[in-house]
Amino acid sequence: MAEKSSTGHRNAVDRVLAAQGFAVDLPVLGRVRIPRPEQLAYYGALGALAAAEIIEWPVAVVLATGHWLVQNQHNRVAHEIGEALEDA
Repeated sequence: MAEKSSTGHRNAVDRVLAAQGFAVDLPVLGRVRIPRPEQLAYYGALGALAAAEIIEWPVAVVLATGHWLVQNQHNRVAHEIGEALEDA
């Protein structure tokens, strides 16, 4: 019974992580993770603002990097929760 519960927890965490985007296998690059559409829109808007010289490129890069780091931390937390649920 404990094994079944652990598998259920793992499946739940896998679904949460899968909801963050999907991955595509590219011939030269290998597996590349594609973010959700709203994240792509955010990065596109930053690029458009920088291209229109509304914000400077370094500012756009810092904002994009900060956004990516926050998303990466969220994924790490979800993974750690999954591992804790497996151990329970």
